[in-house]
Amino acid sequence: MIPNATERVGRRSFLKLAGASGLTATAGCIGLGGSGGSNEIVFGQPAAQTGQWDFLQPGVSQATDVALQGINDAGGPLDSKLKIVRRDTAVNPQEARSVVTQLVENDDAVALLGLFSSEINPLFNFLQEQQTPIVTPWPGSNFLDTRGGDKGTPENIDDDGWVWRTVISDTVHTAGAAKRALEQNHDKIGIINGNSEGARSWADGFKTAYENGGGTVTKQVEVSQGGSSYQSALDRLFGSDFSAFAVSIPLEDAITLLSDWADGGYGKQPILSDPLSQNDLAKQVGNDLNGAWAASPGQSGPSYDTFQNAYKEADGDAEINAWTAPAWDAIQATALATERAGEASAEAIEKNLGAVTRGNGTEVSTFAEGKKALGNDKEIVYRGAATSMTFTDFGNVFGSVTINAAKNGKFTQQEVIPAKELREFVSEDEY
Repeated sequence: MIPNATERVGRRSFLKLAGASGLTATAGCIGLGGSGGSNEIVFGQPAAQTGQWDFLQPGVSQATDVALQGINDAGGPLDSKLKIVRRDTAVNPQEARSVVTQLVENDDAVALLGLFSSEINPLFNFLQEQQTPIVTPWPGSNFLDTRGGDKGTPENIDDDGWVWRTVISDTVHTAGAAKRALEQNHDKIGIINGNSEGARSWADGFKTAYENGGGTVTKQVEVSQGGSSYQSALDRLFGSDFSAFAVSIPLEDAITLLSDWADGGYGKQPILSDPLSQNDLAKQVGNDLNGAWAASPGQSGPSYDTFQNAYKEADGDAEINAWTAPAWDAIQATALATERAGEASAEAIEKNLGAVTRGNGTEVSTFAEGKKALGNDKEIVYRGAATSMTFTDFGNVFGSVTINAAKNGKFTQQEVIPAKELREFVSEDEY
């Protein structure tokens, strides 16, 4: 007897029912498939294959593909083949709207494994109308801190936010950045950020955590992205008194901005937003960037080694970044929710995402382990690669933060801030 009250249609029970009623429905009619055929389930993956964040996509695609192979090798959800349909949004909200529509209406995707903050926030009402779970490794925006998940009522989808993220929020890792800045005695700081949703979100989260910790932001400058020079913006920023300055802007703009900073000899301690701990930035700006650091989502989930071993054995040579392990977690949890639901419909998956990540049960690190346990009528709890993967009522996860610093053209790990040291910055009823 399975004690969890969340809706679960046992596969054997379903087949028994279908046989008794003489049902000869197609897989699509019984919720087992997408457009691909009678024994196929489709998850859609909106992707950053082009655009200013495209340098992060290869690691996410490789993690998704190797997990997909393992899921299908284990028999697939509901003994069906799982298929990923990946479509490029270029992290453009209007393109993302079109891609989501295509995935849901044309590809029959029953869940989506992507979308950035820059896409989710302006499209939030549209995404609610789709009634399709979005389990994404990308968004850090604090806009989602209280908007996603099932609100702790998995049976009632009326209050659901339909967005679940497998990466920690900006609220968490900017708390790590603020904590470290204050520990380094930077009690006055400047901020320069881009005008995109993601860039603003990081800057706002950092500012809130830093000021709550007792620091003072003496100057904040927002710039239009895509500029050929940021010299005048730097002049405005450095007209104030501070010992360190925080930078939140996409990589190509950051290369221009920080090259201007180096050429201008402004000095001070740079603190970078998490996407900027890229070797390309360190190489192109040069040794002037030595000592600059970024606080990024950590990779401290209980099953990180399982993920890493599978990733290394896979085809492809994409580097692991902060969103790679969360991408592995996203597809594993969604496939397990499908298996537990006994039905591959968007609503059934939505109702089971919390159930496979919370509470008590047999702890599993892969779909294969979970499918076996569920087949033995045991409850399961998926333990992730990036974090523990215990979804909060708002569809968030909590985890550690890694500090990476630039030195001689590359970033290397300097420190890991454990999740428990960041809890005081994040209220449970607001995350």
